[in-house]
Amino acid sequence: MYFLKLPVILIVTCLIALLIFYPYQEVFVFRETRIDNPIIHYLPIVNEDHFEIRYTHSIHKTDVIESYKITNNSKIQLLSMNYSDLAIGLPGYAEKGQTFEEKNGKYILTYRNEILDSFTIFIANIDMDLYFIYLEEKIDLKKSLKRGKSYFFEVRKLSFYQQMKGEKIND
Repeated sequence: MYFLKLPVILIVTCLIALLIFYPYQEVFVFRETRIDNPIIHYLPIVNEDHFEIRYTHSIHKTDVIESYKITNNSKIQLLSMNYSDLAIGLPGYAEKGQTFEEKNGKYILTYRNEILDSFTIFIANIDMDLYFIYLEEKIDLKKSLKRGKSYFFEVRKLSFYQQMKGEKIND
């Protein structure tokens, strides 16, 4: 009898461990850089593969909207930038693999195939907007993350355990 219970206990233990530690939930991850043992800040991804980052340019004081798409292999595809002023930090022309146009006083830089594994975003300690927009919800990154810090941004899967250790952004 004892020998029959041991395999069942082992199987149940393995299944529980699998449920807790297997990365299953695809999320947007913000992880502070230049720090030992950073906390993972995350936002679950559900059904929608497009998102935007909207910020107020610190020099022009106008909004810039960057549009992105999550690819099938959890990469980040930069789709376009939309802005109303040219010069510092905002291009007035297209490079190879891009198109540039002006419509109704706005400049639109469109990317044909700009795929990123990740990027770093700086949360400046200035009172200018910085929003992450997903599912029509605007998340103020200056309230959700620490100002004056850089964050590594990526799309990846997290386990239940990793989610419990991290901080969900929109809560």
